[in-house]
Amino acid sequence: MELSNRQEKIIEIVKNNGPITGEHIADKLNLTRATLRPDLAILTMAGFLDARPRVGYFYTGKTGSELLTEKIKKFKVYEYQSVPIVVNESASVYDAISTMFLEDVGTLFIVDKNSCLTGVVSRKDLLRAAIGKQDLNTVPVHIIMTRMPNITVCRKEDLLIDVANKLISKQIDGLPVVKDTAQGLEVVGRVTKTTITKVFVELISDNHI
Repeated sequence: MELSNRQEKIIEIVKNNGPITGEHIADKLNLTRATLRPDLAILTMAGFLDARPRVGYFYTGKTGSELLTEKIKKFKVYEYQSVPIVVNESASVYDAISTMFLEDVGTLFIVDKNSCLTGVVSRKDLLRAAIGKQDLNTVPVHIIMTRMPNITVCRKEDLLIDVANKLISKQIDGLPVVKDTAQGLEVVGRVTKTTITKVFVELISDNHI
């Protein structure tokens, strides 16, 4: 978040004089309380200042980068997950390849008739199958997929930063977002490296704290 000159002056005043009321801050800047109200609200919501009724404003002592880090650590999967790209386990490898290219994704989630996760197929899996001498129209995708329980998953209430760490440590492109059902793990979303990248780009573009 890029602060205006006036906002930086407000922080400095509160840092040196806090607790201090809005009226006293306005006096020091030779401005009206009404003029300062939007700046004080922004600085308080962003976490630079803390306000207590009938006491005044305090400086939190946190930098912009610290506040940004705190905010990122609170992001949940459900806030950023996208629609999962799934293929039924009975589909052919050829159909899986077509789906991957049409949807422009790096990972397909393989599901059964109940939409429950049974496997995952990556670009590498499909490439290995394609360079063989098999008829891709006759080979079911479940033959080449990575099967449960050797699949890393996440749930909608998981922290996005934890999912990012899983993507890095497992060296994979994406994770299925699942929910527990009587039939198994139903696939309800996905989080990919692209998802994580978009989050950080939005944070910077919006000057979001």
